[in-house]
Amino acid sequence: MAGKEFTYRGKSVEELKAMDTREFAKLVKSRTRRAILRQSQSIEKFLSKCVKFQARKKQIKTHLRDIVVIPKMIDYDILIHAGKQFLPIKIIPEMIGHRLGEFALTRQKVKHGAAGIGATKSSMAKATKKT
Repeated sequence: MAGKEFTYRGKSVEELKAMDTREFAKLVKSRTRRAILRQSQSIEKFLSKCVKFQARKKQIKTHLRDIVVIPKMIDYDILIHAGKQFLPIKIIPEMIGHRLGEFALTRQKVKHGAAGIGATKSSMAKATKKT
């Protein structure tokens, strides 16, 4: 039994891919719509870069974390800059309407090491005994 087919605002993925960027902007919420309409040239430029790199079978690297994911980007493997390294992300239909930066976190979980000598009361006693 196959899973339910993905739809976005009542449109299937094929219908969304056939839409123009400005036409797709009418389906998203106001803040995202404003971003898409203001960035439409940079989004189109990024898409042409994606098509060119995909044809050469090269990885697509980008620093453009603020670009909104549109349906034409689905199934692309993109390396998104996260401050220090590029994180590999595969664009799936559920990412439509979100920004690329949401999927490449810039902050890592804090990993604390062991406490140093003198950092706790018990280790303080050890430090004074040795001298």
